[in-house]
Amino acid sequence: MKSLKKKRRIQVIALAVVALALSTALIGYGMRDGINFFRSPAQVVAEPPAPTETFRLGGLVEEGSLVRGQGETITFNVTDGGGTVKVAYTGVLPDLFSENQGMIGTGKLVDGVFVAHEILAKHDESYMPKEVVDALKEQGVYQEPSGS
Repeated sequence: MKSLKKKRRIQVIALAVVALALSTALIGYGMRDGINFFRSPAQVVAEPPAPTETFRLGGLVEEGSLVRGQGETITFNVTDGGGTVKVAYTGVLPDLFSENQGMIGTGKLVDGVFVAHEILAKHDESYMPKEVVDALKEQGVYQEPSGS
């Protein structure tokens, strides 16, 4: 009787391992297009990705490079100090988007130009919501940011 229990236990464990491997493979297959790797301009210049690969590009918008073209297409350069990549974007830019400010874009590199389909502007790291500032002032622990 014990050998039958032992066989059944081994079968259940083997079935669980197969089910776990199958579910992991299905999750990986389902997410293959949803994972976008982040790259800096220096990495893109050093090792350009394939034109079919969607990735995120982040850096500072280069001063004097913002050009609003005919229609909704906007071009600008993104740099990180080690490399510069030209970006083309069709659409409305975020309110916080400006030169010498951080940005992250999602898109593809086509003929040396990063064609973005989404642009996110990075805000200042010292930003704090008004409610938090008010709460800290009430507690007497708020300090004005040194950069303002």
